[in-house]
Amino acid sequence: MEASIQEVARLTGTTSRTLRHYDRIGLLEPSRVGENGYRWYDEDALVRLQRILLLRDLGLGLADIGRVLDREQDETVALRRHLAWLRDEQRRLARQAASVERTLTARQGGGPIMADEMFDGFDHTQYKDEVEERWGKDAYARSDAWWRGLSDQQKRAFQEEAAQLGRDWGAAAEAGVDPVSDEAQELARRHVAWLGGIPGTPGHGTAPVREYVVGLADMYVADPRFAKNYGGEQGATFVRDALHEYAARHL
Repeated sequence: MEASIQEVARLTGTTSRTLRHYDRIGLLEPSRVGENGYRWYDEDALVRLQRILLLRDLGLGLADIGRVLDREQDETVALRRHLAWLRDEQRRLARQAASVERTLTARQGGGPIMADEMFDGFDHTQYKDEVEERWGKDAYARSDAWWRGLSDQQKRAFQEEAAQLGRDWGAAAEAGVDPVSDEAQELARRHVAWLGGIPGTPGHGTAPVREYVVGLADMYVADPRFAKNYGGEQGATFVRDALHEYAARHL
């Protein structure tokens, strides 16, 4: 199959101007350009565009998307990963929609609101399988029990601490701070202390083990879902390098 630039723009909800920009920066080249200057896209180009749009929805910038596509040469593996993420999101959003619908029904009908149903789909359990695979079922069970035992105020405080840490990392990365500098290493110290406060993490209660911190830092870069918390792959790379340096010095 082959589609013109106008057809691709219509099908994807983007614009011809955007597609030409993708061509100019080397992100998506047309499969051929006709004698009249029209751009045409074959199946390979359309699949690449699909991956670009998926990564863009994850919050990555165009430069980060290009690096991800260049690194993930196995298209089938990459698409399977995208599909798994989309299905997880589909299930999570369906749970959230059902939760909000139950709240509306209760509010309009004067019935009771069930707190244990009200926040279904809003918790951290979307990463359950990944945590169990990486660090074991006991690690997830302990952290899950700890989280559920927190009050709403404690949960908000924990989430704000994480959000502030992410903002501070992002600001330092944007300012071009050296990962081995004192400023970056202070951020790394705060990050490791934050990790060590989560029951179930390797080394909880003392200092997280070196392999855990290094592996988690690598995951921030490798997985776009986590990289977006630090402004994309570039910011996540800064976090990774700083954490690697901290682990080498102190863990």
